[in-house]
Amino acid sequence: MTNDYLKKPLPNSQEQDDFYQKLRSRIQKWLDNRSGGVGKLGQYVLFAPDFFHLLSRLMLDSRIDASSKSKIGAGILYFFAPIDFLPELLVGPGGFLDDVVVAVFIVNTLLNKFPTEVIEEHWAGDKELLSVVRGISNSGSKVVSKIPAGRLVKRFMK
Repeated sequence: MTNDYLKKPLPNSQEQDDFYQKLRSRIQKWLDNRSGGVGKLGQYVLFAPDFFHLLSRLMLDSRIDASSKSKIGAGILYFFAPIDFLPELLVGPGGFLDDVVVAVFIVNTLLNKFPTEVIEEHWAGDKELLSVVRGISNSGSKVVSKIPAGRLVKRFMK
């Protein structure tokens, strides 16, 4: 059964875009229903679909080497992991915050290894990728590092 599942073709570009838009609108709706309680963290949660989409597209890019793809794959799997530092099952879309932290760490390593253009051409977010990555990385010492995934990622960055 598992082998048959692995043989299934990947979703086509339109299906990937549809999933991206559905996830983005679900998170936006969740944020809209919060009464001012999410603040700056909510802004980071909204980047989850953007980073998931970016990692998925980079996984299929032939210019990315196998070693980097293993890191990208680990980041994608972290989005799906039912048990992580902030499980979506328990905290709703707010649980994507730790996924964003992990994705930013991976994207940072890729930006240090590949030309920025290679990474940016897969970015579907509204804001410029480098600006988003810098913003999240810079606030890491203030906001993001307060969550366990942020502390874990900082440990691996040393």
